Amino acid sequence: MFPALAASTQPRQALRRFLRMASTGSATRGRLADKVALVTASTEGIGFAIARRLAQDGAHVVLSSRKQANVDRAVAELQTENLSVSGVVCHVGKAEDRQRLIDVALKHHGGIDILVSNAAVNPFFGSTLDATEEVWDKILDINVKATALLVKLVVPHMEKRGGGSIVIVSSIAAYSPFPGLGPYNVSKTALLGLTHNLAPELASRNVRINSLAPGLIRTKFSSALWQDPATGDKLMEAMRIRRIGEPSDCSGIVSFLCSPDADYITGETVVVAGGAPSRL
Repeated sequence: MFPALAASTQPRQALRRFLRMASTGSATRGRLADKVALVTASTEGIGFAIARRLAQDGAHVVLSSRKQANVDRAVAELQTENLSVSGVVCHVGKAEDRQRLIDVALKHHGGIDILVSNAAVNPFFGSTLDATEEVWDKILDINVKATALLVKLVVPHMEKRGGGSIVIVSSIAAYSPFPGLGPYNVSKTALLGLTHNLAPELASRNVRINSLAPGLIRTKFSSALWQDPATGDKLMEAMRIRRIGEPSDCSGIVSFLCSPDADYITGETVVVAGGAPSRL
């Protein structure tokens, strides 16, 4: 920046322009400047990394989680980085909580431009045929149905802003199932189908929808996979990049998908999995 100013034929005018931009915040405005983003399950792991990156790129981000203490901790941490974030308790499986998430964004920011649906559960490990009806209901209710209903809530508000972007967090398990996680794997495959079905329906409303499919990422949620040496080594064999991914490996691509740079992309799934096979 400063060498360019020194080389200017009108250095004083250039310096004044720079100072004027800095005083109004224009010098640090990112590609998501003044966008309003909702990120579910965003107080740790992949969701937290995504929320941080969206805020770093200029968005006003509403974080959410099922526990108030987690929301307070995550919001406080990001606010120490001078990021525009707020938070609210939201259990995505509850209709009243989904509506409250919307209401908080509208109250504080006047609209919604971005939704990142990241919330998911997995209360089961074992043979798929051993999963009970209650297990299937819980996983599909939270991982699939709640996502679809949340999209239904946000789209009208995105339309009022002229359009928007939705990113659904699926998983590499949608393509290459994780061992012992049958119902969870199925739910993540269903999210790809949801994305493909919604893309043409939302296009006429100027709302884009895409999916992110993370691979083996170092989070508490996936710790049963990467902390077990045998399972972790087997999964690593399929990777071209021989390391476990970090939550930050997922955040930049989500910011891109929510930005004007991705205005011609919808109905797609971006795999962030170290090169692991990802074809149905």
